[in-house]
Amino acid sequence: METVNFFKIGTIVNTHGIKGELKVKAITDFADERFAKGATVYRLVDGDYLKETVEKARLHKGMWLVTFAGVTNINEVEAYKGQELYVAEEDRNDLDDGEYYYSDIIGCTVQDVDGKIIGTVKEIMETGANDVWIVKRQQGADALIPVILDVVKEVNVADQMITIDVLEGLLD
Repeated sequence: METVNFFKIGTIVNTHGIKGELKVKAITDFADERFAKGATVYRLVDGDYLKETVEKARLHKGMWLVTFAGVTNINEVEAYKGQELYVAEEDRNDLDDGEYYYSDIIGCTVQDVDGKIIGTVKEIMETGANDVWIVKRQQGADALIPVILDVVKEVNVADQMITIDVLEGLLD
C-alpha cells in the first residue's frame, strides 16, 4: 500500500454561528486554494486522516470560516474544535525555484554566514510586504527574520538549514 504524506494547513479553533461553520487558523501559503469550494482537506482524528470536502469558505477577521460538505449545523461540528487540518502531498502544487512551503521552512535551523547557530524557525508571520520568520533562540527573545534578499542568503530544505546575513540591529 502506498504511503500518503500529509501537511498541516491549519487548526480548527472554534465553531462560528449555528450552521456548521468552523473558525480555522490557517498556516498555509495557499489558503485561497486550500479552502476553495470543492477542495479536499483532511481532519486528523485519533491518528486517522478523515477526508472532508470544502463546501464554502470566507476570510473573517484574520480567520477562515469553513463549512464542509454535508454539514449543516453546529451540533455536527462541535467535536471538531481543536482538530488540525491537513492536505495530502499529491494535492500540493509544484513551486518555482526559490519558493518554499511553510512546512519546508518551519523547523529549519538558522545560522549566520559564519556558521554560528541562531535558532530554529518556529513560525511564519505574513506582513503583506514580506514574510517574517520567527526564530526561537536558545536564550533570549525570539528573533524576527525578514524574508528579503539582503538577509536570507541560502535555504537548504534537504539539510533543514537556512543561512542569513545578520544585518546591524537584526538580532538586538
